[in-house]
Amino acid sequence: MKIVIRALVLLLIVSAMVLVSCEEPLDQAQPIAEIIETTPKQSVVFIAGFDEGDNTYYANAKAHFENQNLKIVDSLFSAEEIITWLNTHHNYKEYEQIHIVSHSNPWRGMSMKVTKDGQRITTEALAEETLPKLQAPITENTQVIFHSCGLGENMPLLRELKKVFSTDAAPQVMASPYFNVFGGKYAGHYLAKPYYGFYPTAESPGPYALAKEFKETYPDVSINWFEALKIRQEQQAGAVYTYKFNIPVTWEFTFDDPEQLPQLKNRDDIMDWISEDEEIALALHQLNIPIEKYRWRSSVSGNTLTIKGKTTVLCVMQPVMQKDEYRVASIEDTQLYRLL
Repeated sequence: MKIVIRALVLLLIVSAMVLVSCEEPLDQAQPIAEIIETTPKQSVVFIAGFDEGDNTYYANAKAHFENQNLKIVDSLFSAEEIITWLNTHHNYKEYEQIHIVSHSNPWRGMSMKVTKDGQRITTEALAEETLPKLQAPITENTQVIFHSCGLGENMPLLRELKKVFSTDAAPQVMASPYFNVFGGKYAGHYLAKPYYGFYPTAESPGPYALAKEFKETYPDVSINWFEALKIRQEQQAGAVYTYKFNIPVTWEFTFDDPEQLPQLKNRDDIMDWISEDEEIALALHQLNIPIEKYRWRSSVSGNTLTIKGKTTVLCVMQPVMQKDEYRVASIEDTQLYRLL
């Protein structure tokens, strides 16, 4: 009998932002309801992530919101920390807008964690982990705006996030189904529609084959895929371009009897074996990336079998335009943002 001892799914992708600031502690003797009526509203931006390598996504997002003279908090990377901050730094002022910048992707939710040392935010993680109760002055007019790529497509997760940021009143929660781009060559912030293709990492079939796959996947989209796949950054305003990133997955299995270890000699053997394993099959189904699009490797140490896969994601980005200009990323635009 085999025993699953660990199952990891690690995802790399680009996106989001956070803010930092400190104020005096609350005066608990002062009635909140009375002060909300007589004090101005306030807004805050949380840059809930940090840049790695040459990526400047969060730095660009921070600069964008600094230009709007908004309060920035850039040292908190979990919902738990953000809730605690909101509870203790509001000075009884009603929140008008709460911006949260965090990477997100269609496969595994947000990069921001539920708790400081917990899991990244998904519907499952929010159900498993306990968060402090939000007690800040939130009203039905408060807008909680997530700048997280594609989050507007994940309505179940958005509904759970609305619960997280609700008090006795439920705020308006917003996110775009498109990708957020900060610090673009021709615009400080714009949205882009993504189109996805995959291939086993380090085993690209070449641009012609990839372009053909894109055309088959998106037959009604009038993009020159072959040209788009060769462009890695904005060449001119509104032009289509491509970036890529890898998604690695790892599973480890321990067997009571080493003789029960499967003999996986090649990629086909690995795919056949994992296709028959209920846990792995379910995880791959949830990722919605074909099994043949991964580069598969296996290794054995003692009575432990390790299986690793890695796929490269090609993301063709088409900026959302209005005539010859970038369409303003306004939360009031119902074609660009989802509202709960």
